[in-house]
Amino acid sequence: MDSMRTPDRRFEEIADFPYEPRYREWQGLRMAHIDEGEGSPVLMIHGEPTWSYLYRKIMAPLLEAGHRCVVPDLAGFGRSDKPVDDAWYSFENHAASVVDLLEQLDLSGVTLVVQDWGGPLGLYAATVGAPERFDRIVAMDTGVFNGRQKMSDAWHHFHEFVKSNRDLPIEPLIQGATVSDLSDEVLAAYAAPFPDADSKAGPRTFPSLIPQTPDAPGAAEGQATHEALLKDERPSLLLWGDSDPALPLEPVGRAVQNLFPTAEPLTVIPDAGHFLQEDQGEKIGKMIADWLA
Repeated sequence: MDSMRTPDRRFEEIADFPYEPRYREWQGLRMAHIDEGEGSPVLMIHGEPTWSYLYRKIMAPLLEAGHRCVVPDLAGFGRSDKPVDDAWYSFENHAASVVDLLEQLDLSGVTLVVQDWGGPLGLYAATVGAPERFDRIVAMDTGVFNGRQKMSDAWHHFHEFVKSNRDLPIEPLIQGATVSDLSDEVLAAYAAPFPDADSKAGPRTFPSLIPQTPDAPGAAEGQATHEALLKDERPSLLLWGDSDPALPLEPVGRAVQNLFPTAEPLTVIPDAGHFLQEDQGEKIGKMIADWLA
């Protein structure tokens, strides 16, 4: 399998992200993750087109509260190796990488925190792939895709944009999904893992991995996750940005609430877009830490 590795120098000037990456081998790829702190583990999984940098604001309150923060970069993102063949990217491969991380680090008693594509992958791991390793779930602006869901018009426009741009521009995708006016330095940090078009196979392929029919690849895994969540009795917390253009609070967020029968009522995060970790990360980190306490 051909893959590329983003040069380390592209990460040297990133501000407010002092955490050193750790690496493991999986399927011939060097996979990166952050592993900071001690205590009960909190596993945070990113989506499209972000990387572990997205969780830096949430990490600080959790570390202060005495938790261990584990934040992987999915294959094709961040400091992880990037297969250059679009066909490599599948729900099956991404989900297997998450389970492998749990096994290699031997994590147990995990609190799962997911957003965007981190949701389908992390929730599958927590219900089907390795449910015995998880104690709690925090879901934010995400969903489970079984081929029966209705995607918003904004998502369809996004999908078409991604399909028509091989050299996908990263910065406008981030800025367009946040309420905050992000600095050039922050936008550059999100673009750092992707020096050229070949490195962007991960961001390019994620939208097409959402199954649009019940017989599409990934739909069966999504359905299994859906059914397992409806019977799940573990504590869960659901947060949603009030200004998410991709997965709007009404009706998507309210509908996702139904997947978590034991959750408290959905908590709306004011002044937050799809990447609510960027808009209100410190506030969310404190909320999760208080909930865990």
